[in-house]
This record gives sequence, C-alpha cells and structure tokens, in this order.
Amino acid sequence: MTKIAVRPYSAIRQALLDQQELALIDVREEAPFAEAHPLFAANIPLSRLELDIYARVPRRDTAITVYDDGEELAQFAAQRLQALGYTDVALLENGLAGWREAGGELFRDVNVPSKAFGELVESRRHTPSLAAEEVQALLDRQADVVVVDARRFDEYQTMSIPGGISVPGAELVLRIRELAPNPQTQVIVNCAGRTRSIIGTQSLVNAGIPNPVAALRNGTIGWTLAGQTLEHGQQRRFGEVDEHTRAAAAQSARAVADKAGVQRTTLATLGNWHAEQGRTTYVFDVRTPEEYAAGHLPAARSTPGGQLVQETDHFASVRGARLVLVDDDGVRANMSASWLAQMGWDVSVLDDAQSSDFTATGAWQAPLPPLPEAPTVSPATLALWQSEGDTQVFDFTTSANHVQRHIAGARWALRAQLPQALERVPVAERYVVTCGSGLLARFAVADLQTLTGKPVFLLEGGNAAWVAAGLPVEQGEHHLAVPRSDRYRRPYEGTDNPREAMQGYLDWEFGLVEQLAKDGTHGFKVI
Repeated sequence: MTKIAVRPYSAIRQALLDQQELALIDVREEAPFAEAHPLFAANIPLSRLELDIYARVPRRDTAITVYDDGEELAQFAAQRLQALGYTDVALLENGLAGWREAGGELFRDVNVPSKAFGELVESRRHTPSLAAEEVQALLDRQADVVVVDARRFDEYQTMSIPGGISVPGAELVLRIRELAPNPQTQVIVNCAGRTRSIIGTQSLVNAGIPNPVAALRNGTIGWTLAGQTLEHGQQRRFGEVDEHTRAAAAQSARAVADKAGVQRTTLATLGNWHAEQGRTTYVFDVRTPEEYAAGHLPAARSTPGGQLVQETDHFASVRGARLVLVDDDGVRANMSASWLAQMGWDVSVLDDAQSSDFTATGAWQAPLPPLPEAPTVSPATLALWQSEGDTQVFDFTTSANHVQRHIAGARWALRAQLPQALERVPVAERYVVTCGSGLLARFAVADLQTLTGKPVFLLEGGNAAWVAAGLPVEQGEHHLAVPRSDRYRRPYEGTDNPREAMQGYLDWEFGLVEQLAKDGTHGFKVI
C-alpha cells in the first residue's frame, strides 16, 4: 500500500484562502463530527465511504485530506480511498487535535457553513422577523396572513405552525405570488430553527416581493419555547403557477442572481467542463424530486434548491469546486445560485436546457464502485439457521431504522466499529450481515470475515426482504452492539427535545458570526 502523506493545518488554511479545490473529510460518525470540526470539513463516515465518496468527491485527483480525533479511522479511510482510485490523499497532521493546537477554529453541529452564513445575512441585512407570540396574535385575530414553511415536506409533516403551507425554500419566489396575491397580505416564513426562515425571508425581500415579509423568529423552536401548540401530519402544499406568475418571478430572480455575480453557461460549455482536467463540476437540478423523476439531464443530481443552500457541504464536499444549477423556469436555479455565490462558490446557471434535453427519468442513483462478491442467504434459510442456533446477525442500517424495526435477534453495529461490536456479542460459527437493502452490508462481508475467520453471508434483499416475507421482527434498543453515534440528535427536530437543548441551540446560532470572524476562511459576501 502506498505511503500516506501528511498535510498540515497551514496548507489547508492557505488553500481555502486561495480558493483552491480541496476536500477536508471527517471520517468519524455524524455524532462525534457534530461535537467539533473545522468550518469546511465534510462528514463522510468510514462506515459509508464506498457508498458516498464518488458522488461527493467526483474527481479522482482531488486533493483530499482525511482526519479523525484519535479513533484510528483516518489511516484506514486513506487506504480505502487510494484503493478506490483517488491519487492525492493525505492525513491531516495530528488529526483534529492538530487543527486545534495550530489555532484552527472548531465548530459544532452540522451544515455549519450554511447556518453561519444565514446568521451573517441576518446581521448584515437585518432580515425582518416576528416573535412567536406576535405571529400567534395575528393568527388568533384571523389577520390577512400566510405562513409558509421553508423546510422539506417530510419535516413540515412532522410539526408545523397552525395553518402553515409547505413551500420549500427554492419554491418561495416562484410560488408566493399565487399564495399571497394581495400585496397587503403578511407573509411569514418559518423553519425549525433559524437558517431556512432567514434565507427564505431574505429571498423574498431580495426579489422585491411587494408583501410585508417576516421570518418566524427562531422557527418551531421559538414557537415551542413560547408554549404554543404545533400541528402534526399536515398535507398543505403549494400549487401550480400560471405563466404570468412564472415570468414575473423569473425576471426578479434573474436580477438577484446578476447582482450576486452568478455566471451563465450552456450545454456545450458544460460538456467542456466535464472533460476539463483538474476542476470539479457538480450539476444540481434544483426542482422538486417529483419534477426531477419525470425528466432531467442525465448528468444532474436531484438537490431541491432550499436543501442545497442549507446542506451545501453534504452535496458539494469539494470546497472551491464549480457548481452548475438547472431548472426549467428561470426562478429556482437563479435564486439558489444567488445564495451559493454569496457563500463563495463559483456557480453558474444553465440557460439553454430544453425539456427535450431532460432525457433521463427516475430517482437519482449514486455512482458506486464495483460491488464486491459475497455469498448470500435467503430470508427463509436465515430463519432456519436462527432456529438452529450458532448464527449471529449484524444489522448495518441506520440506528433509527433498527430501533424502529429489525430482524428478531439482530445486533446493530457500525461497519467501522466491527472490532468493538464483536467484543460485545457471543461468538458464533457463522455470521449474516444485513441493512435496509443489503447494499451497505455487502461491503461489510469481507471486513467481518477477516475479523472472525468464520463464514459470513449477505442477506438477500436485506431487511426489506425479511419484512416482506413476514418473518419475525423486533423493535427497541436492546440489541445495540455499539453506541448510536451514526446520527447527531438535532435539537430542532421532533417534538420531544429538552427545552434546554433548544435554547442552547439558539444561543449557539447567535454566536456563529463571531466564530466566522475568528476562523477567517469563509469568503462570504452578502449582497
């Protein structure tokens, strides 16, 4: 195996300041990543590296730096990346501790560049907002008000402001004239916390919407802390817009994009960019997933615009890369691009795509390396083996899915923590691995066989096939072989978070502008 180079903090900081392409990858699970990480680090856990890396770092000669915090994961990750064809892989000198000791700023939570940018926007533009009590008073007196929820539809369904309508962020400028045709109607934009409501509100302001617009201050967290009641399971969504509305919105969005310095491109130029050496180009379709599935450019990934702005580090994990945005209306790509340009990205909108160019259909499929061969076992045979004993089942699905429902007797584990998991479960004569579909588990077969020296089988069709066969399932946390560190518990998700956690999250967001100044590498410019 090729020796792994070491890259110091100073080299990464300088590359960020010079706007060079780089991928700084934290290979820990999401929960420890959320405790502390550099501003532009992307979280790609070692457990899922093969499934995620080709989409998130598409160019094989990208300068990649991997790190952990002493868990001894980074070395394995670097070797795995080299085996996957990446040619410029280095370890961060002394890992996360080295970053800290060199004076590098560390941030907590997830999607921090976007959240910090949102706070900077509010501080610079004084984005209008109303407290939860003020919005409740408007609703109580049945004022002329429209509440639009800028989150994903599934998040909206979990909890929403009474009467609120689901209008994910990139849809706002396109749809608001239909939802609030009277220019006197008060528009309230909310999310769960702060970022998407700030960006959504400021989008409407930037686009020159005539209505009075305000963010719901602190989102559903603020609503809950005020002791007010949320709705659950709502289905209200935006409708279609007519051609006059679309044209007006497109004109407004183009003006905002031009002001932000968004560039324009064509299909011919995009083809040249794809062939360009030494430069990464991401192509993002910012329409709804339903529109994408009905027809899209073959090279484009489905990334609804509001989520792309909110989770840019997750979709474009190479800082300094080129982004190309696609829609079919001239609104959503321009508005999303206006924000990405302000966040320091080299971003263009594709201007000449026609419906006839949207030749691919269906959901986006992540590019994957060749799938390893693995001996398989059917659900029926596994059930027989379990009845006979001496078979251990490891489940590599997300911990949330495992707790909700799993194969009876299966032990949940993280692929990167298999040695620790094996120490906590009885030794077996054979092992079976599974996950939701079987895809991630397939990559764990060789790992487990090397560690145990015993036969290891892949469950055909994964947990989905087991459930479809009507075989026994359980729920709960009683079969966790390692702690649930695969996902950070977000204080703004769900309705059962402690009040202290909610308030602590808000306090953290308020401090992000100061942290940005300390870090000094962000390159954000607010128009």
